[in-house]
Amino acid sequence: MKAPPVSISCKGLTLRFPVYGVDAKSLKKSLAKITVGGRLGSSHGTTEVTAISNLSLELKAGDRLGLIGHNGSGKTTLLRALSGAYEPDEGEIEVRGRIAPLLDLNLGIDPSASGYENIRLRGRIAGLSAREVDARMDEIAAFTGLGPFLAVPVKTYSAGMQARLAFAAATSVEADVLLMDEWIAVGDAEFQQLAHKRLLKLVERAGILVLASHDLDLLRLYCNKVMRMEGGVASPVTDIKKLDALMSG
Repeated sequence: MKAPPVSISCKGLTLRFPVYGVDAKSLKKSLAKITVGGRLGSSHGTTEVTAISNLSLELKAGDRLGLIGHNGSGKTTLLRALSGAYEPDEGEIEVRGRIAPLLDLNLGIDPSASGYENIRLRGRIAGLSAREVDARMDEIAAFTGLGPFLAVPVKTYSAGMQARLAFAAATSVEADVLLMDEWIAVGDAEFQQLAHKRLLKLVERAGILVLASHDLDLLRLYCNKVMRMEGGVASPVTDIKKLDALMSG
């Protein structure tokens, strides 16, 4: 059977967010003192920050795109837009293939529910059917290493235990398009090694990877393309071999 097409297409993507309860002039002065953040403007009397401005992007199967830029440059906003969390104010986004957004591991975690119940909930959020979640339950449960604790409420877990649960559930999907905001490292040293191997398998199986990171060596290792973002404006996508030039440009 022929594999389904996998692609990402952004054409003229612009995202704006209203800012309430802040004086526009004072905000503009504050933004002028820093090098991060989008452009400030107004619409119908409401102050707005343009987080992404007129971004165009085309990715196909096999592309591994690294996103670079200062904090607040728009990298995470772009990842969230690609995941479907944000609707464009202008332009369009088309993503073909199953998306796995590894942006917030704690998304959908209910502290009052058990570990098993949270695995089911997180799986459904990721787009898995109830049958698919049940088919993977034993593997996910074993990977957490939490044993009988999976039957008790998550609010009784330590931070490390919750991180194990969240990571195992979030990475149980089969992704055509993998979106990551920094490489994930959770738990103790032993679990971090297991987590690293699991992430590598996800990356290898994914048709497209979009990874935002400040770790340039990591991007060189896992990406074949790179794009720089500053103030919501993106550079053209270029070969990862030109990363140093892009950083200094």
